[in-house]
Amino acid sequence: MKIDHVALAVQDLERAKTFFCTYFEAVSNEGYHNPVTAFRSYFLSFDDGTKLELICQKGQTETEKSLLRTGYLHLAFSLGSKEKVDQLTNRFKEDGYCVLSGPRTTGDGYYESCVVDLEGNIIELTI
Repeated sequence: MKIDHVALAVQDLERAKTFFCTYFEAVSNEGYHNPVTAFRSYFLSFDDGTKLELICQKGQTETEKSLLRTGYLHLAFSLGSKEKVDQLTNRFKEDGYCVLSGPRTTGDGYYESCVVDLEGNIIELTI
């Protein structure tokens, strides 16, 4: 058994798609739109077959994204090396994104950094 995909509801679907395609080399499908429900989505695929579904629908509400919350907390991307974690973290800094932590080795042995995406979601970069 495996997880097929994770869905992330966003306010700006096109901007979110561009973010993941730009920084994580995701490949997007052509998208889906249901004009009756005003539901729109993209499936983004990554090199290892992992998929992320971005969803936007009229009427969805924004909730506070506290760092200490229950439920979804972050998406973690394995980049393959410390150097790649360092490079992408620096790229996010240069592009004006908030870097919450790292790069650093955590108490449980992960080398990681955490950045905040366009809509306040935490993205973890790790080896």
